[in-house]
Amino acid sequence: MNFAVPKQEIKSNIREALRRCGYFGITNRFTNKVGYVRRLSQSQHYPRFHLYINQETDTTYQFSLHLDQKEQSYQGSRAHSADYDEDTVKNESARILPILKN
Repeated sequence: MNFAVPKQEIKSNIREALRRCGYFGITNRFTNKVGYVRRLSQSQHYPRFHLYINQETDTTYQFSLHLDQKEQSYQGSRAHSADYDEDTVKNESARILPILKN
């Protein structure tokens, strides 16, 4: 799921705002791209929400959000089971938007 937030509506730096939403930064070991995750369990890595800042302009952050259901299936594979536009992902974006803006 993709969504955008105007920079002027985010009252702190983006990393701090994402931490308030429960997300912490990780680096993808295959692409070296920084993303942010929020685990749904204290004891397991999956499932987890995964958020990327796809694009940053002078006025807007463009985000991409999905729910990783599990880790890659086999060695060398980058593919994983993920939900992109399901209600769970839509509800998560609706949860984080007001937090980002405060």
